[in-house]
Amino acid sequence: MSDSSEVVIIGGGVMGCSIQHGLAEKGVTNSLLLEQNELASGSTSRSQAILRMHYSNEVTARLAWESLKIFKEFKELVGTPSGYTKTGYLLIVSGEDAQPMRENVAMQKNIGINTREVFQDDLPSICDMVATYEDEYYSWEADSGYADPYLVTTGYASRSRDLGARIQASTKVLSIDVEGGRVKGVVTDNGVVSSDTVIVATGPWSGSLLKSVDAGIDLATVRHQVILLKHSNALRSTHPIIGDVTLDLSARPDVGGLTMIGVGEDESAGPDSFNQGVDMPVVEKTMGNMIRRVPTMETAQFIGGWSGLFTTTPDWHPVLDRIDGIEGLYCAVGFSGHGFKLSPMIGKVMSEIVVDGRSTSVDVSRLNSSRFKTGNLLKSNYRMQVLA
Repeated sequence: MSDSSEVVIIGGGVMGCSIQHGLAEKGVTNSLLLEQNELASGSTSRSQAILRMHYSNEVTARLAWESLKIFKEFKELVGTPSGYTKTGYLLIVSGEDAQPMRENVAMQKNIGINTREVFQDDLPSICDMVATYEDEYYSWEADSGYADPYLVTTGYASRSRDLGARIQASTKVLSIDVEGGRVKGVVTDNGVVSSDTVIVATGPWSGSLLKSVDAGIDLATVRHQVILLKHSNALRSTHPIIGDVTLDLSARPDVGGLTMIGVGEDESAGPDSFNQGVDMPVVEKTMGNMIRRVPTMETAQFIGGWSGLFTTTPDWHPVLDRIDGIEGLYCAVGFSGHGFKLSPMIGKVMSEIVVDGRSTSVDVSRLNSSRFKTGNLLKSNYRMQVLA
């Protein structure tokens, strides 16, 4: 098979589909998205899908805030629902993180995010099921919640097809063809696709592709476990999403009296061979911590779980940029557990970078590909890196 396209996008997760949609909205409809399995089958399918805006850096806070607006209006903008469900987001930190939290909240409020510091006396009216302890500090985002990764990914894909773009599943990209310092296309297991513009957005498989063309981006993949609990009617109503730095977990509710708890970002694992289940010692520890935070969880039952991969950069922030020295090669990689909540705006900013040469809806120049060489890294105010 021999083919050609104005733009080739590698990766059919939420990032690749959002980028293809963003390009189509800007008039670039002659694009081809290549996915080695099925749409949304990689890291997207294993996301907790939490939508929160609490970050230490303005660029990621803005991306999350503007993305939330799109999740809320997804059906009007894209034509299908996103599954957005408002729960609120409660962040819990210890005394050592109190001042960084306040600085983050001030920055976020300054850009328009609906957030505030709250105190123990405020919590009964916000989430009376949450237990509090000494030397704890809290912030609250009322508009935060979660959405459905599959609905969002396939919604973008459907709309892109309506606009004329093409999607080809079950097609693995074997290599990127580069000649004379510029992209010429990609080689797949179904043949060659010629293109002057290639965008790498294939999650944990991005590292090997970029390394093969000496892109100079160091990506690592780490395993992240999600534990699923089903609670009884003792938990009278759903709880908010809880980002608990003190107990090292993130918990979000789901329909049917379920709670998803995300833990662990320190085990290296390869994208094609890793334990996709959960570890029972981790389950036991996590259940104990969840009961400590929400005592009515004492009657909850463990009903399973899964593991996925975070694709991380050295500073746990993504790279959204062209690749220096290879004309026509771009990447949206290294989301480090932040990806889904940022995905609507990733499509917008990447399409702006490709078509206009720079992002304007949100300035993401800080997330450039050269910062690892210059040492101009982004920093988190917290020790829990995935909180960033």
